[in-house]
Amino acid sequence: MLDWGKKISTSQNGNIPKFNHRYIISVLKKLDICSIIKKYNILNHQMIPIKKKKSLEITVEEMRNFSLVYIEKYAPSKQQLRTYLLKKYLKSKIGNTNKKNITDLIDVVLEDLENSKFVNDKFYSKSKAQSLIRRGSSINKIRNYLLSKGVNNEFINETINDIKEKNHDQDFFSAIKLCKKKRIGPARTEDNRPLFYKKDIAVLARSGFDFEISKKVMDLDKEEYSKIINLLWFFFFIFNF
Repeated sequence: MLDWGKKISTSQNGNIPKFNHRYIISVLKKLDICSIIKKYNILNHQMIPIKKKKSLEITVEEMRNFSLVYIEKYAPSKQQLRTYLLKKYLKSKIGNTNKKNITDLIDVVLEDLENSKFVNDKFYSKSKAQSLIRRGSSINKIRNYLLSKGVNNEFINETINDIKEKNHDQDFFSAIKLCKKKRIGPARTEDNRPLFYKKDIAVLARSGFDFEISKKVMDLDKEEYSKIINLLWFFFFIFNF
């Protein structure tokens, strides 16, 4: 077990670097940066040389600032933010730190941001799902999208279950929104519907809607389709007024 108060007397070069964890912690200005460096330290089972402490402190603060700006602009998932930081820092050189140490440091910074609620995949999952629903996305497409962003399966399943509990026919209404958006199926003129039937139902299938839902929407008559569209606009206006 490491003794955090003890100085290490030798190094790989045979020199005697001044390692002193207590000294490092005492001179750090920000408590959150201090916490991140401690976690990084423990993760790598080593102490930080005093001569590298300043560089690491600056790097941690810079990494947090980049992260907060990115979060404010894009509201990303944890995995999206991790990918952004990896691309940014793996191309740069931070002292003599190798790639493994950079990824470890990024993971510790992300954990700190997650604990501070700046990164919240549960909230991301729910808010992104609602945004996709408004665009006419199917539940399957929402699930695949969240998976591609690295969201935990637990949060994805919780989000999908919430959608289904609120509206058992969500895919049906989403498919109608997509028809209106792409002007396919019942949104076409009556003369063109039979001509483009197979093409339009294929569009719905590629968007993640099953055959039963796709066929149900494609077989709607113009009057019924118009009533549903007006109803959707009414609810949109009520809940967004």
